[in-house]
Parts: sequence; structure tokens; C-alpha cells
Amino acid sequence: MSGLGDADGLPPASLPGPRGARLPLPSAVVPGGPQHDGDITDGLEEAYWSVYDGAAAKATVRQLLARLPRIVRRIGRLAWNTDRPATLAVVLLQLASAAMTAFGLMASVAVLRELFAEGPTPDRVRAAVPQLLVVVGFLAARALLEAGVAVAQARVTPKIRAALETEFLTLTAHVRLEIVDDADWHDEAYRANDRGLFYARQIVSQVVSLAAALLGLVGTAGVLGVLHPALLPLLLLSVLPVGAAAVRSARARFHSFKRWNALQRRVRVFSWLLLERDAAAELRSDTAQGALLEEHHRLTTRIAEEDTRLGVSSAKLSLAGRAVGGIGTGTTYTALGAMLIAGWLPLAAGAGAVLAIQAAQTSLTRLVDVSHLVYEHAMWVDDLLAFQERCRALQPRRSGLPAPGTVRTITLDDVTFTYPGKDTPVLNGISMTLHAGQTVAFVGVNGSGKSTCARLLAGLYEPQEGGTVTWDGVNVLDLDAESLQARVGCVLQDPVRFPFSALANLTVSRGTLTEADPRRALEAARASGAEQVIAALPGGWEALLSKRFRGGHELSAGQWAKIAVARGLYKNAPVLLLDEPTASMDPRAEHAVYEAVLRDNPRSDQITVLISHRLASVVSCDRVFVFDGGRVIESGTHQELMNLGGEYAAMFTLQADGYRAEAGETA
Repeated sequence: MSGLGDADGLPPASLPGPRGARLPLPSAVVPGGPQHDGDITDGLEEAYWSVYDGAAAKATVRQLLARLPRIVRRIGRLAWNTDRPATLAVVLLQLASAAMTAFGLMASVAVLRELFAEGPTPDRVRAAVPQLLVVVGFLAARALLEAGVAVAQARVTPKIRAALETEFLTLTAHVRLEIVDDADWHDEAYRANDRGLFYARQIVSQVVSLAAALLGLVGTAGVLGVLHPALLPLLLLSVLPVGAAAVRSARARFHSFKRWNALQRRVRVFSWLLLERDAAAELRSDTAQGALLEEHHRLTTRIAEEDTRLGVSSAKLSLAGRAVGGIGTGTTYTALGAMLIAGWLPLAAGAGAVLAIQAAQTSLTRLVDVSHLVYEHAMWVDDLLAFQERCRALQPRRSGLPAPGTVRTITLDDVTFTYPGKDTPVLNGISMTLHAGQTVAFVGVNGSGKSTCARLLAGLYEPQEGGTVTWDGVNVLDLDAESLQARVGCVLQDPVRFPFSALANLTVSRGTLTEADPRRALEAARASGAEQVIAALPGGWEALLSKRFRGGHELSAGQWAKIAVARGLYKNAPVLLLDEPTASMDPRAEHAVYEAVLRDNPRSDQITVLISHRLASVVSCDRVFVFDGGRVIESGTHQELMNLGGEYAAMFTLQADGYRAEAGETA
């Protein structure tokens, strides 16, 4: 997320202008921005989680009906691939349940036939008892079958979600690194995670409800056809007005949700700021709670007003639907009465027809509501499946040779690299050779290409436009990408703070938490200075390093940096990349790390690459490469570059003069 302004429809916190430019005096600004009192969706860009919201409200009934069979087939295929026995049980039990409903309705007609027959009332009641027991039997059987559907559904639904989530995370965690840098891919990933996985869990039960409503409607229509074929047109006359009202009501709810969602996006932001631990200190130091609470209250009040408006609108639509439906039902019952008077239909059959028509109205209303949900939620599931399919094409190479366990030389030859969506290459014609036993440094201004070059060395990026990266003469494009990455230890300026134990935070660099090497972990912790950090924790190696969990502990940025260096050393890889690893350390700790990693424990079988803005740390490196504008403009030892009097010498002298000036002022 790059900022609230572009991700959540909120105005940016600040609007920097060009150097020297004067910004106009701002007007009174409120958190909601200029559209504060306008329409609640004014000025809001559509967020990734709302792309398909309200889609069902825009679709025609024809479009809904045309797409539902394909949706049902796709969900059925997912369920079938996940748990075939449970899926088959859902289908068969649902069909049997619908049959029990129809048989129960026919048995009810038989009960009415006995009750409306001629003779004394006690005799008629006694005659109806056997049929009544049959009705009870059908109802009991239906209850058991519906319980069976629920059990089978409970088996298959979580498995679908788990299977999709596992596949989703596996695919996204392994896509090539340059793809992760693509903002469009990020939007698709978060949309698939937030919505696709969420609705994948819900849609199975919705499809089951859809099938139940449809089968119930078919069953009641079949009963009416058995009673008298002329009752089928009467069924349409009775249920269509109710269905039309249900469609209008469902679409009103979806349109309302679209408006509500625009507000809810903002509420999420303010709720997060009020709850998030990272914002807590500044929130209190700025005494900004009142302003955020005020805006939160304003937004939630608007949401409540929208809910009220929807409730009133739904009540009006329901009243109109019932009025129109009442006319249709009245016409139906009038026609039904005429059929009874004319002798076309026995009285018991007429009473059964009334029950069937009422059941059909209920089934149709449910069918309309669930159809809208299935239609809309299926779009999210389709989106998730399409994203997963895209990720399958973005996986790293897994068919090449395994990367060697050791490497003598790494050579970059005319390497160029451009980030997705950018026109200017971040690296342009880079060539260099690194040898085992060497410690080399990459230096230069921000954005000069140092980190990108290091990631090419690590196999995280691939060279473009004909350039090559070779390990001992073998092109990295001929190597298995993940095995290559496993041969490189990376220590970054802002390391990941895994919510694991202290030991697991080191051993995670080997790709597993179950095969830790305690001796190697201790050696890595000593070399990085993390040993004292871990020793001071209650629980030592087993201490949980996250305050978000009960019993967890928080480390400072400098302490995390030591853990990260230890993690890189524990990996024991033939290539070690240190990208500003000590930026958050105090001078003594930084000195100790460089002494231990770069000077005290040199490895003849390891290539160590150091990226740093603090040039004092690169003085003893075997070779220094100076980057500028995506090119290497100078290279050599520290002394050779100082004698050259170029960019490196200027940067080093500038930093050294700053220290001398500060030392002079102190003296």
C-alpha cells in the first residue's frame, strides 16, 4: 500500500511540491476531503475489494439465468476434486430431501381428502391418521436428509477453502521477485486473498441453498401438475409477482451495499489507526484520538443512515410486492374456487394446491435471493481461480540443473535490468567478476542500482536483453531458480520480523523449523552480536519475538538487525549479501559485526558482498564497485579509488570531513 490517497480514496497526508515552490494556503480540510458533505461515493476510487460488488444488481434476469448453470458446474467441480464422497452425498441427499418434500405434500393432500370426505367427523379423523403418520414420516425423513446434507457440506466446504488457500499461498509465495514489484499484481493478489478465498468458503452452501430452492420449486410444480394440469398456469400467476418483488428488493440491497462499502472503506482506515500498535505512540503524542474518533463517528452515523434508508426502502418494496402478489394470489384463488365449483377439482386437492402455491412462493423468493449471491460471489471465486492460473505461469524455473554447493566465480556480463512498468533500466551494461574468498562492496547514491545488482547475483532477478550471470561458467538461466536462491544468504536493512522463537528466527533461513542445528545457531549469534540479545530474553532461545502474541517480546531495530545478520550467517551459503545490515545499529555494535563477519572470520569458500553508505565499513574490502545511474563507474581497492580521486574519493572525503568537523567542535 503506497498511501491512503491512492489505496483507500483518502487525500494524501501531505502534498509535497517542487523545491522552492510555494503551496497555496489550504482551506479548512476535514478527514473526509472536499466531498465531505457530498455524495458518499464522490472522489472515491474503486478499491480492489469492491470490483465486483453490486454486479448482480446490474445484471439482467436473463444474464443471471444464463450464467448460473456454469457457476454451479464450476463449484461442483471444485467440490468434486476436493472430496468426492462428500460431494456425492450432498447431491444425492439434496435430491432425496426434495423428493421427501414433494411426497410429503402429496401425503398432505391425502390427509385432506380423508378429512373432507363424507361421514361423521370422528370417523374421518381416524381415517386420516394413517395418512397423517405418512406425512410425519416424510417430514422426519426430510429432516434427517437435510441433516445429512449439512454434515456432508461441513466436510467439503472447509476442504475447498483450505485447498484453495494452500494453493494460493504456495503460488504467490514462489512467484518471481520482479512480479511482486508489479503494483497491478499486488492489487490482484490482495483482491483474491480478501474476497476470493472468503467467498470460496461461502459459495458452496449458497449453491446448495440454490439447489434446494430450485428443487423445492420443481417439486411443488410437479405436485400441482399431478393434482390438475390447469393449476400450473395458476402457479405462475401467483409466484411471478412475488419473484419480481424479490428481484427488486435484492437489487436494492446490492445497490445499497455499493454505497455502504464506499463508507466502510474509510471506516476501516480510521479503525486501524485507532487499534494498530504501530500507530499507538504517535496517536497519543499528537493527541489525535479525538479527531479520529470524530471522523469515525461521522462515518458510522452515515452507515447507520444508509441502513435505515435500506430498511425503509425494503419495507416499501415488500409492501408493493405483496400488493401485486396479493392481486395475483387473489386471482389464483378465484380461479381455484371456480374450478372447485365447476367440479374440475376435489376440495382436498384444492386445499393441497393452496399449500403447494404457498410453498412455491417461499422457494421462489429464496431462489431469487440466493441466485444474486451466487452470481456475485462466483465472480470473486472466478477471479481467484484466474489469478492462480496467472501465478502458475509466473513461477521460477524448476527444471534446470541444481545450483552447485560451492562457487568459485560469479560473472556478470553486460547485464541490464528494468523493473516492470518502468521505461528506464535500473541497471545498464553491468559487468564484473567476483571470486570466492573475496569481500566486495557496492557503494553509490540511492537508486544507483546496488541492491538490484545484488539481487541479480542472488538469482532473485534474471538478466535481460542478452546479458548473462554465470556461476562457475554456468548460466543461471540453466539452473533451478530456487536451488540457486538457497545458495545465497541475504541480510537486508529492514529484515522481516518473524513471529517465531529466537531460535526459529535464525533457522528459518534454511527453509525449515524442524531441523535446527543448535551449535551453528550459537556460532552465528556470537558472530553477529545476537547472543547477548537472546541471553537477555526471558526464555532465551525459546522466547517468542512478537508483542502481538501473549508472552511475546519486542526487540529494538538494532537488536533485530543482529538477529538478521545471525540468520544470514546460519544459512552458511557460498554467497553472503549484506545490504545495509547495520544501518540501525549503534556504532559499537556495527563495528563488532563488521569485525566478526568481514575481518575475523574470512571464508575462502564464500563470496561476501557488502552494500553500505557508511564508507568507513568498506575500507578493508578486497574490491569496491561504485554505482551511478545503473552503471559501474569505478572499481578497485579503497586505496586505488582514493588515488583515482573520482566519485568514491569525493564521497569518502565528504563523510570523513563531517566526522572531523564534529570531532573538532566537541574538542
